Amino acid sequence: MNADFAVIGGGVIGVSIARELKRRHTDCSVVVLEKESELGLHASGRNSGVLHAGFYYTANSLKARFCLEGNLALRQFCAERSLKINPCGKLVVARDADELFRLDELTARADANHVPLEMVSEREAREIEPRAKTFQKALFSPSTSTVDPAEVMRALRCAAESTGVRICTGARYRGRSAGGLQTDQGTVDAGFVVNAAGLYADRIARDFGFSRDYCILPFKGLYLYSSESPGSFRTNIYPVPDLRNPFLGVHITVTVDGKAKLGPTAIPCFWREQYGGVANLRFDELAEIVGMEIGLFINAGFDFRALAMQELRKYSRATLASQAGELATGIDPRNFRRWGRPGIRAQLLNVKTRTLVMDFLVEQDEKSLHVLNAVSPAFTCSIPFAAHICDMIGRTGDDKQ
Repeated sequence: MNADFAVIGGGVIGVSIARELKRRHTDCSVVVLEKESELGLHASGRNSGVLHAGFYYTANSLKARFCLEGNLALRQFCAERSLKINPCGKLVVARDADELFRLDELTARADANHVPLEMVSEREAREIEPRAKTFQKALFSPSTSTVDPAEVMRALRCAAESTGVRICTGARYRGRSAGGLQTDQGTVDAGFVVNAAGLYADRIARDFGFSRDYCILPFKGLYLYSSESPGSFRTNIYPVPDLRNPFLGVHITVTVDGKAKLGPTAIPCFWREQYGGVANLRFDELAEIVGMEIGLFINAGFDFRALAMQELRKYSRATLASQAGELATGIDPRNFRRWGRPGIRAQLLNVKTRTLVMDFLVEQDEKSLHVLNAVSPAFTCSIPFAAHICDMIGRTGDDKQ
């Protein structure tokens, strides 16, 4: 197979990039190489479904740059295709006086990022969500919505294929050779390679001479679903986050169908696709990742030990319900018994500083580009982030000329 552009990875980022490449280069061939039998079977189809507003991120970050625009773009994408969307909004509640200062920090970030965000009183918070619990004040994000990520992925595939993008499933990347990219479906001779392989982006990047200072550290996310009827919650309820790490804490999410779920966890995995049992176990990954985690327990640039122990406790339904009970009234563990499908966050670790990479991170040369860190809110940011990646590819071409 010959292609002007080959995109490795059929998640929301890879397919969005392929679609944008074909839109800009109508006379070029674009192929997506996906190792699974369908697109979006990993993080893109297993995420929370929340379209974030963009007020968590510092103004100089790529996440801040693309979240507001991405929220609008994905809502428009869903509206044009009559996809399900729940414009339920989000409350960020304070649990004590110390957290009020962090509400002010989030407000400042929202202002810097031009994101609509309202400071509301405790009474106004309960008018928005009668079950919400907060200390004196809360923040309300009217533009936060929820969608069905699997439905969005199916529509995105149709949109990409309608422009002429070729989707090849069952085409696992096996390595490079003089002839091009080796896959389960043969060799692909590509003019330019985009690596958007998520959990394996770092390994593929090393074949091209990149990701020397980075490695993927996988974290498992689990949600606990409510048996209460749809509409038991009107809006998402989040705690005030610890802005020093990329996880947002246990929260209450209202799904696109109006049901509630608690979570997620952020439990360190022992291999990259450790969804359950020993499925997908690879001993080389086990040795690599466990070795990293042992090193982080001993010496890390963040408190990995406390994070790991805190997250492991969330395997308990009672613990999740207890933490959610700090955000809302009437959280009865008996109503939360069903675990949803686990998802795994492909979180990038800087192995030199032993810190988690907080923003999107990309490395490139004149022949390839590697999306090494595209964690939440990457689903929300996917459309403008894809345009940014194509701009980077275009500048590489200009430099060559």
